[in-house]
Amino acid sequence: MKNSKFEIKDPRNLTMLTDFYELTMANGFFECGKKDVVGVFDIFFRKVPDNGGFAISAGLEQAIDYLANLNFSENDIEYLKSKNMFSEEFLDYLRNFKFECSVWAIPEGTPIFPKEPYMTVEGPILQAQLLETALLVLLNHPTLIATKANRIVRSAHGRPVQEFGARRAQGIDAANIGSRAAYIGGCVSTSNTMMDRDMGIPASGTMAHSWVQTFDSEYEAFKKYAETYPDGTVLLVDTYNVLKSGVPNAIKVFEEVLKPMGKRPIGVRIDSGDIAYLSKKARKMLDEAGYPDCKIVASNALDEYIVQDLIINEAKIDSFGIGEKLISSRTNPVLGGVYKLVAIKKDGEYIPKIKISESFEKITIPYRKQVWRIYSKETGKALADYLTIYDEDPSKLDEITIFNPLEPWKKQLLTDIVIKPLLEPIFVDGKQVYESPSLREIRDFAQSQLDTLWDELKRLEYPHQYYVDYSEKLWKVQRELLENNGETVR
Repeated sequence: MKNSKFEIKDPRNLTMLTDFYELTMANGFFECGKKDVVGVFDIFFRKVPDNGGFAISAGLEQAIDYLANLNFSENDIEYLKSKNMFSEEFLDYLRNFKFECSVWAIPEGTPIFPKEPYMTVEGPILQAQLLETALLVLLNHPTLIATKANRIVRSAHGRPVQEFGARRAQGIDAANIGSRAAYIGGCVSTSNTMMDRDMGIPASGTMAHSWVQTFDSEYEAFKKYAETYPDGTVLLVDTYNVLKSGVPNAIKVFEEVLKPMGKRPIGVRIDSGDIAYLSKKARKMLDEAGYPDCKIVASNALDEYIVQDLIINEAKIDSFGIGEKLISSRTNPVLGGVYKLVAIKKDGEYIPKIKISESFEKITIPYRKQVWRIYSKETGKALADYLTIYDEDPSKLDEITIFNPLEPWKKQLLTDIVIKPLLEPIFVDGKQVYESPSLREIRDFAQSQLDTLWDELKRLEYPHQYYVDYSEKLWKVQRELLENNGETVR
């Protein structure tokens, strides 16, 4: 894994992380002579989590690692053989499996929107179908957490947000991948030490209540901690009583231990109670004692709404530690990304395919596509996204008319614009052609891309609607398929 600071040996083989029907279909494709039919699949989501304005793509590096290590072990083959459902010829194919698909993806850290593909897979349909489950697992969860983290970061209005969620994550992988995604989303650090070692995400932490309880007094607990970590003293002041003992004992230790060393405290942390009220009182006490530079950190099951309310209430908080509601995206725990067939390639020609539903949001957008982002030359802000058939190129246009796919008479002329493609080649015929940036580069890129969004789109409640429109050529293909019940007119 490129972003590891230390060597990680033997990356896990996730080839068998697949729904069983994908294997039965693969065997069926093989048996009916369709194993070499080329299919095109899109990954996209239908709704932004928490009714937000956008999501943030994440997980591409892990998806690349998965695709680069696809192979069926002899143990896998023996297991499949034991099911008495798969032909010997098919099992031999898996035994000698070689990844041959091409993959395009939107880079990690990019704001993305409903219905647009943020990954496209093209290749032998037998292979492409097998990738569905793992790719959705590897992209859905980190995209969800990066999106949630950024909502919380935005709610903090410039105050640092630290990710404290490892112990409340829904499994070890969720803890680790969640830490990485939260960092992409804008968190400044993690409590997860493994992610500092492996990914270089700064680890941060203070003490638990058990430290304070272990000593005969709160004062002694603070004193020993300050003596042990004079350059990093952050004291947890709510084990007993924040204002009657916690802050007074902290100030006493600052005076008696740190000041003689010529050291200054880093901060105090409040983890319970009325944090707005307690922070104001604590701030006054610290200032009057000569410690206006001592930061106040707040934790305790916070989310973007609580953080926003604390700031509205003028709480004297310098940074936030966010745990369970970030790492689990508790208010919206599922992204709902899907993997849908959009075209078959036959004799060098793409044949568009569509999934029709009585619900418009579940009707797929056919054809192999490119996603374009339209920016204003004047402001640099993103104006809309534009879906085209793969061989259309609007990048040299100075103006473009976009229209609502549901109500095509609603049109808007965009002028003085720059149009850039978003989907980049990752694999070409099974060969990796994309090198993942460092995690810090991904995080910085995410921030630069967020700066291109209007503030109205970043509102937590009732954000501005961002338009994802189709080219006329793509729209006509979709309409034709809908009118012909999904069948292509040749």
